[in-house]
Amino acid sequence: MVARMNQLEKRLCNALQTGIPVCARPFAAIARQMGSREQQVLDLTRRLKQNGTIRRIRAMLNYRALGRTGTLVAAHVEPDVLKEAAEAVNALETVSHNYLRSHHYNLWFTLQAASDAEIDITLASLGGKLGIDFHSLPVVRVFKLDVRFDAESDDRAMLQDVEAVPSVEPVKLSRQEKSVLSGLAGELQITARPFAFLAVGGRSHTDVLRVIKRLVEKGVIRRIAAVIDHRRLGFTANVMLAAKVPPGRIEQAGHRLARFSTVSHCYERRTFPGWQYNLFAMMHARSMGRIQHDVQRFAHAENIHAFELLPTEAELKKHPVPHRLT
Repeated sequence: MVARMNQLEKRLCNALQTGIPVCARPFAAIARQMGSREQQVLDLTRRLKQNGTIRRIRAMLNYRALGRTGTLVAAHVEPDVLKEAAEAVNALETVSHNYLRSHHYNLWFTLQAASDAEIDITLASLGGKLGIDFHSLPVVRVFKLDVRFDAESDDRAMLQDVEAVPSVEPVKLSRQEKSVLSGLAGELQITARPFAFLAVGGRSHTDVLRVIKRLVEKGVIRRIAAVIDHRRLGFTANVMLAAKVPPGRIEQAGHRLARFSTVSHCYERRTFPGWQYNLFAMMHARSMGRIQHDVQRFAHAENIHAFELLPTEAELKKHPVPHRLT
């Protein structure tokens, strides 16, 4: 159900997705930007959380900086075993997203692991247990990674066109950085001083803020922000686009596709036998017509003839993977 929001609540949704400032009183800082008061911003944020518009507020991590890898997995699952397969996939804590899509390959999920070999072992074990072939489509190149739904605009889906793509290189963390990062593993509480709980063991609030800023600078934390239920904002059309692009043109095509405001994620991925599509995008809009319009514009501009649209039938899981620090 689409949420009813006034203009201030819409502006707040956008501000919270852009990022919670790393400072002693971040909601006061947001209030100043909006010409409001800290208590009003806190009250509205809590209300948006309670009614489900905000799923959670948390640190958005760059798992590659933590030395982990990930992949998108596709499978054809017969209806009579779909429930069992979905439950088995969802039981894996390293699965963050799992969707049922309208296609022969109807089950799609994202899987993280410490290595590519671990991903292969996990999928082989899962496939052996269920009697299903799971196909891994690892990322070759990232063109866009930015989920910030525009609550204010009727014309635009995403708040900005392209976010800086996170580094893929692992970084070294100090014991203090690991401690603070572990403390940020869960949801951030909606309080005037949401980072103060990390000031323990002789560590001051100022120390905590300094460490968080350092983790942002290192590229481990992309931002600390709200995750919004896009359906509450009216973005009921959600599609995965998979296109076949010649290798020599995929960089140009990927950058062009990433610039569409309906696109939240855009990747070049490795293919598998029987699957020819190497360019993927997640697309969101308030109508399927808007998505189809952008797909046709892109296909015409890049002379793309082979592509598939895989609409979301059901969201089976959407939960961040808990990070493990060694």
